[in-house]
Amino acid sequence: MTTPLQPRNTAMFYFQAWISFAAAMTAMGIGIAYLPVSAWVRGFIGLGALFLVTSSFTLAKVIRDRQETETMVNRVDQARLEKLLSDHDVFRPETV
Repeated sequence: MTTPLQPRNTAMFYFQAWISFAAAMTAMGIGIAYLPVSAWVRGFIGLGALFLVTSSFTLAKVIRDRQETETMVNRVDQARLEKLLSDHDVFRPETV
């Protein structure tokens, strides 16, 4: 059984992802801070933005975990199939 190569992300990809996340959060924070509205509205929008970010992380983790689980189940099913095929020898005479 051959195991497929798992794609790996480079260090620069992680760096770019963290930089873009930090830039987006900074821009959102500055934008909320300078809104021409009362503090209550800014606080509400800030909490909404924070909730959106945390729920996005949770959704990404759930999707990743589901994909890993499906990959593991597929690998187990593939191993069972290979064992079944290796145990079945068409040239072996049947015993009664």
